[in-house]
Amino acid sequence: MAGSAPDSLRRGVLGTGSLVFMVVAAAAPLTVMAGVAPLAIMIGGIGAPAGYLAAGLVLTVFAVAFTRMTRHVGSAGAFYAYIARGLGKAWGITAALLALMSYNTLQIGVYGLFAAQAKATLADVFGLDVPWPVIALAAVALVLLVAWLGIDVGAKVLGVLLVLESGILLLMAIGVLAHGGAAGIDAKSFTPGAVFGPGMGGVLAFSFAAFMGFESTVLYRREARNPERTIPRATYVAVGFMAIFYSFVVWAVIQAFGSGQVTGAAAADIGGLFFTAIGTYVGSWAATVMHLLVISSVYAAQLAFHNAITRYTHALAQDGFLPAWLGKVHPRFGSPYRASIVQTGLAAVVITVFAVTGADPYTKLLLWVNTPGVVGILVLQTLTAIATVGYFLRRNRAASTPVAVAAGIVSSVLLAVATYVLVDSVGLLTAASATVNVVLVSIVPATLVAGGAVAVRLRRRRPAIYARIGEGDGETQPAPEGIPA
Repeated sequence: MAGSAPDSLRRGVLGTGSLVFMVVAAAAPLTVMAGVAPLAIMIGGIGAPAGYLAAGLVLTVFAVAFTRMTRHVGSAGAFYAYIARGLGKAWGITAALLALMSYNTLQIGVYGLFAAQAKATLADVFGLDVPWPVIALAAVALVLLVAWLGIDVGAKVLGVLLVLESGILLLMAIGVLAHGGAAGIDAKSFTPGAVFGPGMGGVLAFSFAAFMGFESTVLYRREARNPERTIPRATYVAVGFMAIFYSFVVWAVIQAFGSGQVTGAAAADIGGLFFTAIGTYVGSWAATVMHLLVISSVYAAQLAFHNAITRYTHALAQDGFLPAWLGKVHPRFGSPYRASIVQTGLAAVVITVFAVTGADPYTKLLLWVNTPGVVGILVLQTLTAIATVGYFLRRNRAASTPVAVAAGIVSSVLLAVATYVLVDSVGLLTAASATVNVVLVSIVPATLVAGGAVAVRLRRRRPAIYARIGEGDGETQPAPEGIPA
């Protein structure tokens, strides 16, 4: 790798577009829309489109402070590096463990969705009956293969898949609007009565979950071209695109069935609402294509989350928190291949355990394993927002602006409220008993406590490593600060 150290990731291979592909693909737009939006409509009614706009607005405010701090953080460790700089090393270590738990549970759990969707599609379209564990493990291997070949290959794959899944949703929306919907086109979804109607708290829970991974632009700092410019730009583009696109597509589906009928239609056929809409307004062939693209959408999310996890692992290894051998990169492809192997092995073990116990891939592997990750990411976002305020007011006043500080304060409050709403509505995500929900949510505070204990131990026994947390590996020097971390 010309121009890179032996343990360095490949430099300058990702532009703004590639970063956007990585981020939006992680959110899996087609899966979020076809698989989850009908439930949001059933619970929140026709006001559901506004929920996605509201979540996007909150995250945009967060991004103002988050991206302002980017140029002063040399590490590619994303959340934990920002929290370490703003709140201190102990909180940074705690956040690092929470990030590893959250991203791994998100990525591994979604293999259940991939297996369930692929199994159903193979049976319906090709008449094949393939056991779900076989499908899931095959997906694990395919994710490893593409990740192994390097981030530039992965970005190209994600770009193609993202265009296809976004295109089929746009085709459906155009078909609905071209035919005038079921009862004419209206804007009732954005009236005060719909936006503030009962059930919108649950819609917000689904809406924030639909943006999972948007912050991962900073994880690719080492591989981005001119990161001080491309990372903020990609973050804003990704959040803005998802907010507007999600809201537009959900509104179009509401028009497909009519504002007065769509809630009942969603309740009667949650899983098939989008497929019915595109089959009616575009054609049965489009419904078949959408079924196939749902599978590729989930795969794209798996690959994007895998890349995010391995970048976290690489950054922590460079900081000395994880074993140094985990930070090694492939001599030819420049990928953190050892971190990829470890993450792949963990995914294979979890899938095997669920398969052996006879667990359902959707209701157990997906919903149960994903839930701690969704809650954990929102907690990390909240802590990061708080950390930006601490950083600008206590550690580097010269870098602060009134807008950035205000954005940090406002987003801290809004994200804390969003976290509460998500936890309060967690039963909608899991469809499980109250006891199971308590256990799943408790994994997050338990991880925080464990992280705090690790931080105390590390500070006492390995102070040099403790001091390096969030500082980066020396590849990029952060801007000078007024007060040491």
